[in-house]
Amino acid sequence: MFRWVSQTFAVIVLSLRSLPQRAGASTVAVIGITGVVITFVAVLSIAEGFNAAMAGTGSPDTAIIMRGGSNAELNSALALESTRIIADAPGIRVGESGPMASSELFVVVNMPKRSTGTDANVPLRGIQTSAFEVRPEVTMVSGRRFASGTNEIIVGRAASEQFEGLELGTTNRWGENTWTVVGIFEADGSISESEIWCDATVLQSAYRRGSSFQSVMARLDSADAFQGFKDTLTTDPRLDVQVERETDYYSANSQQIRAIITGIGSVIALLMGVGAVFGAVNTMYSAVATRTREIATLRALGFHASSVVFSVLVESALLATVGGVLGGGLAYAAFHGYQTATINFQTFSQVAFAFTVTPALLVQGATYALVMGLVGGLFPAIRAARMPIVTALREL
Repeated sequence: MFRWVSQTFAVIVLSLRSLPQRAGASTVAVIGITGVVITFVAVLSIAEGFNAAMAGTGSPDTAIIMRGGSNAELNSALALESTRIIADAPGIRVGESGPMASSELFVVVNMPKRSTGTDANVPLRGIQTSAFEVRPEVTMVSGRRFASGTNEIIVGRAASEQFEGLELGTTNRWGENTWTVVGIFEADGSISESEIWCDATVLQSAYRRGSSFQSVMARLDSADAFQGFKDTLTTDPRLDVQVERETDYYSANSQQIRAIITGIGSVIALLMGVGAVFGAVNTMYSAVATRTREIATLRALGFHASSVVFSVLVESALLATVGGVLGGGLAYAAFHGYQTATINFQTFSQVAFAFTVTPALLVQGATYALVMGLVGGLFPAIRAARMPIVTALREL
């Protein structure tokens, strides 16, 4: 065993010392794998960023109540009397102005994207004053909150950056009202930053919704109070509602788009990976060809064939690792934090988010690169081991 280890180490050292002689082919292999890893990490960082914006919304002690059978706020409808029953339910935290429950209305409006100029659906949410207690993470970064009973709106930071006409002081015509932007807010990077907020009563009038709402957001006494709160509402014969934790609701909404993006990214990475593997195979075959006499001499001196195989695989894995590290680093530098927006299929409205290159994603990219390198070096390594010694010594 010790003899095999010493032989293998010696062969690996010889292989690495001869790398400068194959710099051109080796560089091509590294660049190919780097490109695959950049694409792989960049595409999957879209899914990670979208998931972070959705799943990072809300807290376990906040519940969303909608009509029974609704899978999104757009499909829900709650009468005024129902929202009052919900707000009076035990388990809701009480603040200075009363129960921390906000009856809300949700519509979508068309706004042009800054990047393309094309129209996109942007969420316009009507809220009650208590919404700011329900969502304590919301902070104004510019301007002020809207005044109740007026046509004033506040805009999430991400929405303001992604869409035209949402700067402080601008006006827009939606429904039967003209709205004025009076503030910009942040919400810890959550989906709320993709929305426009206004007074719910004013929004009802602008879109002729009467006194109806679509959801109630309620902040509970604690996360542990959720089940009791849910049981109270779902067993009340006056109500037909479903109750979910806010975190669970938004996390579920992100699954579909995340699955689509991950699937597309995996297919693209697989197709590009096949090309990179062929590049690695060609590189390692070239390496074996240039070292034919060296390998044959080692075999004639008694070096084991498996030592040669291992050395070729190590060289291929090393090149792949360099490509993986470069690809991950470039993907992080180019895409991490890049702001964009995509559609949320649950609400058919835009969600602004940032590409998120996580450490786990970088590890996946490096692992994929290593697999490509090992696969690309396998057949050249086997060829090197099976090479007839006498024939190899006669080659130039």
